[in-house]
Amino acid sequence: MDVEYRPILNHYRDLQEFLMPRRGRFLMSDRNKLPTFTKVIDNTASMARRTLQSGMMAGITSPARPWFKLGVADKDLQEFPAVNKWLRDVRDLMSEIFASSNIYNSLHVMYGEEGVFGTGAMLTLSDFDNVIMGQTLTVGSYKIGVNDRGKVDMLYREIPLTVHQCVGRFGFDNVSQLVKDLYDRGAYSETVETYQMILPNPDRDPIKKDAKGKAFLSTYWERGSDSDKWLRMSGFDEFPAMIPRWEVLGGEPYGYGPGTIALGDTKQLQNEQKKKGQAISKMVSPPLLAPTSMRGEAITSLPGGVNYHDMVGNSAGIRSLYDVNFPVNYLTEDIREVQHRIDSAFYKDLFLMLATSDRRQITAREIEERHEEKLLMLGPVLERLHDELLNPLIDRTFNLMARAGILPVPPEEMRDQDIKVEYISMMAQAQKAVGAATIERTIAFAGNLVAVFPEIRHKVDAMAAVDEYAEMNGAPPNIIIPTKDAKMAADEEAKNMQRMAMMQQAESGAQSAKLLSETDTGDGKNAIQRMMGT
Repeated sequence: MDVEYRPILNHYRDLQEFLMPRRGRFLMSDRNKLPTFTKVIDNTASMARRTLQSGMMAGITSPARPWFKLGVADKDLQEFPAVNKWLRDVRDLMSEIFASSNIYNSLHVMYGEEGVFGTGAMLTLSDFDNVIMGQTLTVGSYKIGVNDRGKVDMLYREIPLTVHQCVGRFGFDNVSQLVKDLYDRGAYSETVETYQMILPNPDRDPIKKDAKGKAFLSTYWERGSDSDKWLRMSGFDEFPAMIPRWEVLGGEPYGYGPGTIALGDTKQLQNEQKKKGQAISKMVSPPLLAPTSMRGEAITSLPGGVNYHDMVGNSAGIRSLYDVNFPVNYLTEDIREVQHRIDSAFYKDLFLMLATSDRRQITAREIEERHEEKLLMLGPVLERLHDELLNPLIDRTFNLMARAGILPVPPEEMRDQDIKVEYISMMAQAQKAVGAATIERTIAFAGNLVAVFPEIRHKVDAMAAVDEYAEMNGAPPNIIIPTKDAKMAADEEAKNMQRMAMMQQAESGAQSAKLLSETDTGDGKNAIQRMMGT
């Protein structure tokens, strides 16, 4: 892992200095160390990164609205009331766990690192109070490794702890003699270099309940301690680290993202802003040329100030050393161009497509097309996020809930059924918006044809269209009646209408017969007798 990490280290340092100065810990001594900001003059890249970070949070895992739902592969089974209710209850309970824990705060921070460095990292640990707890890792403090399928399944990280933290986490008996001595002397704030390694367990024995029975091993050790002594050895039933990558080349472990694309423009922007400042300074306060006779005299450059000088020969007094007439407007225009490229690299125009629009009149179709554009640009990134972040996060949370014994009792129909996850966030629904618009256009087209060709109404399955449309738009499943029940209700309604029509027809016949029976034809007979020949 160290061999694969070394080539990208300098690139990460550049990204940290120009885009995210407060993130990144590349040395153990970086603990509580504030980085310098000397290379950041124009904060356009930092603001664009902030927009992307917040846009990802609000569009993918917003705490303010549901962003996922649970289901089963068999759609007919999912329409069972008991199954549907159980899936909703589990989803609601999981949402409460996310809201009460620090998962959303950790996700927000991680989205920023993924956007800049191309790779984000978050540990999901079990927690007694909130079931799950997130711990975001910053670039430089960890290294990762991938398996033969390109999936991250190894994590190595450096953990600078104080003596007090080390003893509190691992126990006095497990730390090295050096840490024990420091603790006894009261040197609680001294730094202890500790490390953690998480990797697949090649010799797993599922029967055993200790670390040897876990799918992944986790070991902590202290620098300088005995090679055969661990601070702690434990394990995990599933890989606890969520490592989403923006874009990956082949089977490489580390990704790259918008920060890499914008780095060159960001460096150019800082240089141009510096040059512009120098040019304005020289125009406002140019270098001066003065005769030697004024050496040692006080010179004032304040407005209204007077400098006294005896003219000697052709001496012209104080004047500018050279004329500065720099075309700042050209440089300003180029700076705007660079800023626009940086905003585009971070998809700022897409995340704020409606907020930044200065148009007051915009059609629904234009909004739809802009959503499709966002889908086109961010679709692959969302698919990778689902695969490397959200799916593992939900699986891990569900398993922790099961082991904690807080899952509702599943109905009998759920036995041996696999649960699937469907994402209904704003960004996920934007992906499905293309299909939803297709349904709308198809139904509208068929409706227009019915006026000329009435038989077309038999070509469209309206109930199937409602199911598909509701699913694409993330409608709550409890507001959609199952197709079987809906058809039964429609059949019953048709039968009731037929019975009512027959009753109305019978009533109309009776009224007609009564009227005929009361009609005198003038020969002592009524109309019915005349008609029947009696």
